[in-house]
Amino acid sequence: MGREVELATLDLRYESYRMKNVAQEVRLLASMAQRGIEEPLEGVDHESHSILLNGFKRYRCAVKLGLGMVPYSCLGEEEGIAIMNLLRVSNTKSLSILEQAAFLDQLRQLGRMSVAEIAEQLSRSKSWVSMRLGLIAEMSPRVREHLFRGDFPVYAYMYTLRQFMRMNGVSKQDITDFVEKVSGRKLSIREIELLAQGYFRGPESFREAIRQGHTGQVLDWMRQVPPDADSCNEFERVLLRDLEITHKYMQRVMGKSQQERRLKTPAFQAQAHLLSAGILSRQRAFFDSVRKLHDRSGQAPCRVCVAPGGDEPARDRSPSSPQP
Repeated sequence: MGREVELATLDLRYESYRMKNVAQEVRLLASMAQRGIEEPLEGVDHESHSILLNGFKRYRCAVKLGLGMVPYSCLGEEEGIAIMNLLRVSNTKSLSILEQAAFLDQLRQLGRMSVAEIAEQLSRSKSWVSMRLGLIAEMSPRVREHLFRGDFPVYAYMYTLRQFMRMNGVSKQDITDFVEKVSGRKLSIREIELLAQGYFRGPESFREAIRQGHTGQVLDWMRQVPPDADSCNEFERVLLRDLEITHKYMQRVMGKSQQERRLKTPAFQAQAHLLSAGILSRQRAFFDSVRKLHDRSGQAPCRVCVAPGGDEPARDRSPSSPQP
């Protein structure tokens, strides 16, 4: 049943569950100034006040317009039921996948429901529910804050950063640090993708430059790297692929070798000792070869590894880089 409620009595505890979009809010403000609020705000009644679940943009616009009363509709008698009803009509109400994930997580906490029970109540598949719960669970509080505040594009997180989260050696804190450094800079999806490639796959000089806020310089370096190897000969393409594989497996070995509690069988210890001895015996020759390749390629017109303010190719001086 719809009714008018005082704006000041609305509880905004779920405001952080909804995405902010400044451009949409500006257009909505202009529309409301001319025609008023055309759709009621939605929530759940609780004692002497109402908890708002849907309509936060309209709420903020109403505050700016100085409105004291707003149209309101109750979605259910209890908080869990109201959230369930909001999720049921999310297709028409246009909840984003992250908003759905946040409300599903809250619904599970409120009702202590299993994935199967939530899926049944919503007439969704268990994989639909699980994927969204997993999405919100893998997100640190700071990343979630930046995404829901609109400081970092959701698309860039979903389809660029999450691929790096599956790489051994890239932790949740690494993702958080990257998001913190590039949020709010009004970068395009493509620019964030380039910066992420440099941050997670490039040398330490790239990561340090991004940490210091030199995103423009890193973007310039990354743009000099051709998007593919079509202009290379067959031998060069093979070597580039070998370098990619080497970089990937170095990260995997570093990540897995630190999990001491899972590396305990005698058979593993004997073979690992033998294989690691072979690798260590070649480390000087290997890193000398890679360093010479790095220095030679740095003399070419495409110089992507120059440290900020420097003239020489920057070398990865991270503590994890073995020194001969």
